[in-house]
Amino acid sequence: MRIVFMGTPDFAVPSLLWLLGPEARSLGCEVVGVVTQPDRPKGRKRELTPPPVKAAALEHGLPVLQPERMRRPEAVEELKLLAPELIVTAAFGQILPVAVLEMPRLGCINVHGSLLPKYRGGAPIQRSIMNGETETGVTIMHMAEGLDTGDMISRVVVPITDADDSGTMFAKLSGAGARLLADTLPQLLDGTAPRTPQDDSEATYAPNLSRDDERLDWSRGARELFNQVRGLSPMAGGFTLLGGEPFKVRACRVEREDGSGVPGEVVDAGEEGIVVQCGRGRLLLTEIQPAGKRAMAAAEWLKGSRLQRGAVFGVEAGGGGL
Repeated sequence: MRIVFMGTPDFAVPSLLWLLGPEARSLGCEVVGVVTQPDRPKGRKRELTPPPVKAAALEHGLPVLQPERMRRPEAVEELKLLAPELIVTAAFGQILPVAVLEMPRLGCINVHGSLLPKYRGGAPIQRSIMNGETETGVTIMHMAEGLDTGDMISRVVVPITDADDSGTMFAKLSGAGARLLADTLPQLLDGTAPRTPQDDSEATYAPNLSRDDERLDWSRGARELFNQVRGLSPMAGGFTLLGGEPFKVRACRVEREDGSGVPGEVVDAGEEGIVVQCGRGRLLLTEIQPAGKRAMAAAEWLKGSRLQRGAVFGVEAGGGGL
């Protein structure tokens, strides 16, 4: 069976590698091509960098297509030349047009990083952590025209602990997705795979992250801010202002969940980090990144900083903060 795989980030790589392995080959599966997003500039030097899925595909000698828009007729025609019988996607990053959805005889399936119908969209893993969920998972579904609206085939639940951030959950869910694909594909091939329609009334959405999602509002509770930071870490983290300059929070923990005071006020600073008053409770900042500097332990930065108790995070320039 001819399979085209579509995916872009690290999350998708384990699913691709399983399809290239002996178990999938024993089922008669052959990956005949990979579709991924175009190379993008990354890092301070803004060098063009291939997506992880492209790198994995090239290591295995697979043809790679990188259309800017999968909806363009020329992209559809290029895909048609691969004659796929099944398309498997995982975090591809583009909505497929009807012409692609109807192309393979077995249709298109997607390995999605949430328990659908919750967290449809492009940032399900980050949003589930940011919203304080204690579990998430992976759903494999038939793809339809809507955003993650297709009938579900299989799913697996994965717990979220306080020790998790987006990095750890991406790793857990990418592995869980590959294992679920291994369990699901044989059912799909022999025609026994179930189709469970999603209950749209239970749907929630996980739009792609923006800069606004990274801003820390100290009037919120310590637990909410903790979830926000770990949902954004290690890729970005949250940010606030100190002395009018951006100040990133890369890691933190809840120091206490009750009590109130001046939101954003530094109430202690020492060997463990910086304790900041929230609208409810206090947050201990353990890893930070001041403007123009590298990420570092908060305790390390404190040795050379002028931060004092009573300083207030989140104040615009001219309003104090140091």
